Amino acid sequence: MFYGLCDLSWWGYLLVLLAFTQITIAAVTIYLHRHQAHRALTLHPVISHFFRLWLWLTTGMVTKEWAAIHRKHHAKCETPEDPHSPQIFGLSKVMWQGAELYRKEAKNKETLERYGQGTPDDWMEKNVYSRSKWGISLMLAIDLILFGIPGLSIWALQMAWIPFWAAGIVNGVGHFWGYRNFECPDQARNLCPLGIIIGGEELHNNHHTYPTSAKLSVKWWEFDIGWFYIRLFEIFGLAKAKRRPPEPNLVPGKTQIDMETLKAVILNRFQVMSRFSKEVLLPVFKQEKEKDQGQDATMWDRIKGLLIRETSLLDASAKQKLAGFLANHQTIQQVYQFKEQLQNLWAQTSLKENDLLEALQKWCQEAESTGIASMKEFAAYLRSFTLKHA
Repeated sequence: MFYGLCDLSWWGYLLVLLAFTQITIAAVTIYLHRHQAHRALTLHPVISHFFRLWLWLTTGMVTKEWAAIHRKHHAKCETPEDPHSPQIFGLSKVMWQGAELYRKEAKNKETLERYGQGTPDDWMEKNVYSRSKWGISLMLAIDLILFGIPGLSIWALQMAWIPFWAAGIVNGVGHFWGYRNFECPDQARNLCPLGIIIGGEELHNNHHTYPTSAKLSVKWWEFDIGWFYIRLFEIFGLAKAKRRPPEPNLVPGKTQIDMETLKAVILNRFQVMSRFSKEVLLPVFKQEKEKDQGQDATMWDRIKGLLIRETSLLDASAKQKLAGFLANHQTIQQVYQFKEQLQNLWAQTSLKENDLLEALQKWCQEAESTGIASMKEFAAYLRSFTLKHA
């Protein structure tokens, strides 16, 4: 009985571990995250209950606690009220003590009452799944019976998998290091374009940009294995995605800026601003840099990052450096001002739709009159927007 009921080779135990941990990751990203916390998809009761059972066995996490803490993270992101922000607690603490931060916040009744609405509240949840020690103890017994002493190692790694990869890597490194497709108003970053190890959660910047999307990949070269699983479930009628990242609907040759143009531009505002940075702001910046070869190249590189960064994420020192640079480079300053004016369109929630429409029309007219070719092309790009109709 040293090797339990399943006497496997070393690679057999490795495959079992990988299979078990991937099921756990899928349960977290599909059930807890996309289904429960963000309501981005619906799940068939069979799949939903299987994930609840599996999470009880392999993590001991309670659905209401996890969903509430995650919703609060989005609502209070990178503020002192964020349950696990590396900007507040430090990267090291979130990486290595993320599970402790989770357990501490789970004791906050106000968090659970305010952010935990709509999660399972049936007999199983109250009498079984809320008793986390029962589940992980039962999983230990199962691993020992099936795999013997090696099962102890499998169980230990199962228990450490989510605290490290989800609580540590995603919540910690995902707000500290990586690339950004979009300038969402927090520091969320994509860890890797191939979301395989953590079920697609590697695409954290995409998620914070479109938190209610069931699909986390946005670029054609990104892969979200969690979305792959969801699509498989959809084929068999076991799931249905409610929302995906918006995609621009463009009509070539369209010149009139109407109400549909306005709504489509606002809906796709993150793609719009990303494209403005890449196709207008950075090319103008590059041209001006080439004209000014005597300046410090390192300084130019630092300013480049500040130009495209979400303004609310810049500290006082960064804003001062940027302002000083722009004051000495009028063309870049002009384009940067257009960037801020465009971004302010959807920030002015108090304005009526007609006023916003006039503001967009005026922005395009003034952009075209600058004499900058890329600005004229971008204005034509905005004019081509329209809404998709079923």
